[in-house]
Amino acid sequence: MYPELKAAWAELTAPGQMFELETVTVGGAPTRSYKHAPPSLREVWLSCAAHGDADYLVFRDERCSYAQAQEYVASIAAWLRERGVAPGDRVAIAMRNYPEWMLGYWAVTAMGAVVVGMNAWWVAGEMRYALDDAAPKVLICDRERLQRFAEIREHYPELAVAAVRMEDPVPDWATEWMDVVNTAPALPEVTIAPDDDACIFYTSGTTGQPKGARLTHRGCVNNILNLAFVNAVQPLALAKAGLPGGEAAGQAPEPPVSLLATPLFHVTGNNCVAQATTLAGGKLVHMYKWDPSEALALIERERVTVFNAVPMMAREILGHPDFARRDTASLKTLGGGGAALQPDLVAKIDASGGARPNTGYGMTETCGIIAAISSAFFVGKPASVGPAMPTFEAKCVDPEGRGLPAGDVGELWVRGAPVIKGYLNRPEATAEAITDGWLHTGDIAWIDDDGFIYLVDRAKDMVLRGGENVYCAEVENALFAQDGVAECVVFAVADERLGEEVGAAVYLRPGADCDATTLRAHCAGVLSPYKVPRYIWLLDEPIPRNANGKFLKRELRESLPLDGAG
Repeated sequence: MYPELKAAWAELTAPGQMFELETVTVGGAPTRSYKHAPPSLREVWLSCAAHGDADYLVFRDERCSYAQAQEYVASIAAWLRERGVAPGDRVAIAMRNYPEWMLGYWAVTAMGAVVVGMNAWWVAGEMRYALDDAAPKVLICDRERLQRFAEIREHYPELAVAAVRMEDPVPDWATEWMDVVNTAPALPEVTIAPDDDACIFYTSGTTGQPKGARLTHRGCVNNILNLAFVNAVQPLALAKAGLPGGEAAGQAPEPPVSLLATPLFHVTGNNCVAQATTLAGGKLVHMYKWDPSEALALIERERVTVFNAVPMMAREILGHPDFARRDTASLKTLGGGGAALQPDLVAKIDASGGARPNTGYGMTETCGIIAAISSAFFVGKPASVGPAMPTFEAKCVDPEGRGLPAGDVGELWVRGAPVIKGYLNRPEATAEAITDGWLHTGDIAWIDDDGFIYLVDRAKDMVLRGGENVYCAEVENALFAQDGVAECVVFAVADERLGEEVGAAVYLRPGADCDATTLRAHCAGVLSPYKVPRYIWLLDEPIPRNANGKFLKRELRESLPLDGAG
């Protein structure tokens, strides 16, 4: 079936076809892009008016059709323009996965402004960092985020605020959401260039502070089309091979019904699930918070066909007592991204009797997926994340940046239209991460003769906890702020449920009155809950170092037993 995949790939990307490729120059580098891609997300959104009265956004008992969403988006854009928002200006969105998130997102991007995606887990100090860095003109937030913003509002007296889902009276310095969407609808007429910023998502990096990744319209549009491509090429290949799940070229699939369980302030939820579903005229079913029992109830009620989230969620669905009792026959795919889908989970999904396994590998810095794999191809190569999408060149390199032959392990570099423009206000970090258009993913990998990518390890020093990046230096900085801490290192600890948990090895100052409970309480006061170490080892001796004075983190991590953690 792998020769058939190559044949299907060539057929769909041939001249004159929907996924025809071209090479354009972006930032001085040759860049693969889809020739027939819309120039911006504005055109993507306007094209969705054709879906009319079909359900678009579903939250609990609320339903919003595509036609209604078009009106809301035009009203939100008009309200933003009244607040002085113009093309290139930034609008921050901070809230749970409410329908208002996507409505606000489309309004901002369709008027040529830039969304600043605020992590809903952030405490007030973390919100302040992003507001200072991105300098938005408007903040759209829900009740909980409004309360956090109120703690720091004195620093932003000119920032306009729209308040969503308020149970309390709206303060006089904010506008209630109903007043926003009751504004006379008028989507401004603007021209947006493909390489204009569309969105800024914050991601951990190599400095200990979050970096604002600048996602462009070209990058986001190409990511949507990459998702459409993978949904077309693998069924076509299966059809050519005469295997179940095949669809002939040009056969229009049913619009997807997607369960949205991952945060919209990440590319997985926003770019990969929500945007791809929107372009296809599908239905987005929102969850207030993750609960596998509730997820199964929604799958049954809404006839969900696609569930892409972090692997932990797929595992909890399969293992839940309600799985056998609920009607999940509508599910066509089950899997996720944000972390590797373990081979045993691929087999469990395949054996579940309905949905086929799938996964997408990508990064914030690529606006979404780099590679994807599903169905029989995933079962055949369960340790792989699939081949790189058509708009990417991919190679593994040695420490000097020289390309390696197939099968050799090295750092994965990719180049293509979805690669970000760079990091906001961080030219040095941009130069470190991108060389002649090639993004250094920080992932150690190898590529087989079929072009399938296999991830081995992450070179970047971060913990990937349930799809959330936790940068070790940030947690170490928080621990060092505790007076009793002399030395500490933070690292990932394997976890069956979340993929990884945060672990910390701490050497205390002599006589320090401090224990694991004290350290966690301290971290909880300055960090989001998911960053607080679950495992803390209190060491009797200083942390071992190498000849250069650096901590031997890996050796230490491997020597610490889980039952020795506090």
